[in-house]
Amino acid sequence: MSILRVVYHFLLDIAQTLLIAASFFLVIYIFLFRPFEVKGSSMFPNFQDQEFVLTNLITLKTSTLQRGDVIVFASPTDADKDFIKRVVGLPGDSVMVKDGMVYVNNERFDESHYLKTDVKTYGGAFLKEGVASTVQPGEYFALGDNRPYSSDSREWGGVPMSKIIGKSMFIYWPMGQMRAVTNPFTN
Repeated sequence: MSILRVVYHFLLDIAQTLLIAASFFLVIYIFLFRPFEVKGSSMFPNFQDQEFVLTNLITLKTSTLQRGDVIVFASPTDADKDFIKRVVGLPGDSVMVKDGMVYVNNERFDESHYLKTDVKTYGGAFLKEGVASTVQPGEYFALGDNRPYSSDSREWGGVPMSKIIGKSMFIYWPMGQMRAVTNPFTN
């Protein structure tokens, strides 16, 4: 009978340990950090297909997003998908694409910190070539780094704050590609 008691206590200890570990994981996943897999080439060359990014959920509660931040948000066209893009326009900004360049508040936006100089940006269904659009309050204008292959705010407009999941902070997989995700304008 004592062996049954030992086995019972052992199993109870394992169950308690697993329950505590699962609780910690859920708290971290729901309130602090969430993993995200990059799917596709819309952020190439700065983010590769099948890289895993740790996304910070707290940042949205403690600070405002800045131009250059990389965000993860629910797709405006398919609620089951998440997108990763770079913030270019803040609420109230005027954004325009003209002759392959991005203009924010009537000034050419310098993206040389994270894009090659030969990258061209053209209009889409929402943001027409040569026509300025004002980013609405509570929204952000977000573009993929790989402009020819990115479905972004040029196609469907601003990203509502309510759809933003978090700010990307660290690429953790594959291990050989580990690195911090930084804002090129705040470093």
